[in-house]
Amino acid sequence: MTDQLIIFDTTLRDGEQSPGASMTRDEKLRIARQLERMKVNVIEAGFAAASNGDFESVRAIAEVVKDSTICSLARANENDIRRSGEAIKPAASGRIHTFIATSPIHMEKKLRMSPDQVLEQAVKAISWAREYTDDIEFSAEDAGRSEIDYLCRIFEAVIKAGATTINVPDTVGYNVPEQYADTIRTLIERVPNSDKVVWSVHCHNDLGLAVANSLAAVRAGARQVECTINGLGERAGNASLEEVVMAVRTRRDVYACDTRIDTTQIVPVSKLVSGITGFPVQPNKAIVGANAFSHESGIHQDGVLKHRETYEIMRAEDVGWGANKLVLGKHSGRNAFRSRLIELGAAIESEEHLNHAFARFKELADKKHEIFDEDLQALISDEAVTPELEHYRLVASRFHSETGETPAASLTLNVGEKEIKAEAEGSGPVDAAFKAIETVAKSGTELLLYSVNAITTGTDAQGEVTVRLSRDGKVVNGQGADTDIIVASAKAYLNALNKLHGKFEKLNPQI
Repeated sequence: MTDQLIIFDTTLRDGEQSPGASMTRDEKLRIARQLERMKVNVIEAGFAAASNGDFESVRAIAEVVKDSTICSLARANENDIRRSGEAIKPAASGRIHTFIATSPIHMEKKLRMSPDQVLEQAVKAISWAREYTDDIEFSAEDAGRSEIDYLCRIFEAVIKAGATTINVPDTVGYNVPEQYADTIRTLIERVPNSDKVVWSVHCHNDLGLAVANSLAAVRAGARQVECTINGLGERAGNASLEEVVMAVRTRRDVYACDTRIDTTQIVPVSKLVSGITGFPVQPNKAIVGANAFSHESGIHQDGVLKHRETYEIMRAEDVGWGANKLVLGKHSGRNAFRSRLIELGAAIESEEHLNHAFARFKELADKKHEIFDEDLQALISDEAVTPELEHYRLVASRFHSETGETPAASLTLNVGEKEIKAEAEGSGPVDAAFKAIETVAKSGTELLLYSVNAITTGTDAQGEVTVRLSRDGKVVNGQGADTDIIVASAKAYLNALNKLHGKFEKLNPQI
């Protein structure tokens, strides 16, 4: 018999704290549907008290997702917990995840509270949470640098108060595997009633050890791992869901547990998160990188051809590679299009919305003979921009680039209710397009990143452009896709400006 390892995905909460990775409500819903399809046990949908937008996102996900537990993060204060409780009310299964710092440096310098006061506040938080749900998780922030005796003391108190999951986060990525495993093992041995709760770990990757620490903790008795798709997250990121899941699945001789994850959904979810956040996956990334199952060495190729297991410990198809086959073409009908969008997690809000998306699909099919899932994901991303967030929109464009001549761009933009023409020259057509937009927007932003990726293969592939802009300490990513890379660039720049124009505010608690 093997234990079940609970997979707690925090892409929508901790992953979103990566600078520029903030997502809209509709984008979060699309990812949540895909996580449910992948059979993630717990989806941390957000931090309900951070903003009205986060509250509405958590609530919307709680209304739609039925096969995963929906969790909201809350600091150990009454307002946060009540906001979380209200947000998860519609969920078929809801959880409140509350936390407070327990390391000496955090208690003294950040909270300015004594250990006794912190313990008292933690117990109060559990009692408030119990008014809304019996599924309560408690995290000791910066547990990796906390004193073991104090951790035993506070965990005993919150378990007695009603916590059902105890999380021991390595908040700043300071621990190493042997040390972290010893901490988990000691806590399970010393804390009274430790067998009545699920022990959880949440590791950051500052030293590149998030997955190693998480797996070491699993061997020591932890039965929940908190992780993100593609290892997304603040600073160097979090433990990578796909790496944890496949390590446990592949090395069953080492880990006395397994997950319920449908691993064939890993690559599709990875591509969806990468496309929405604008954070590309490095080619040599384990499991989901483009080169993860590629073999260039002649010796390796010969071995794989003779017997796959000579150099491959997993099958590419088991994690979803090769699953995104050709699905639609220019002769496909509306019903086939609708069905595929639903399978990809797109919300079809009305027939008008479907008709508009279908018209966009037909336009793309005229330009591109083969339409893949990745193309549809990019189309959905464009369609998901709600009118109230679309202050700037590209109506028409004309670009000039000729050897020996200065490149130029001429754009027609919708700005609010007005249609405005903009022209500029630049060092290249993309530079000219951005300068033309700025003659109208006058945004005062700094361009931090310009990145281009081909969505699929072939010279007719759509180019997906990511633009990262910064202004007054706020960083946003904008995405645009088109078979014309210059048009895609202009769309991405305008998308980023729309996010800045929206002025949504977020709080970023670290766990």
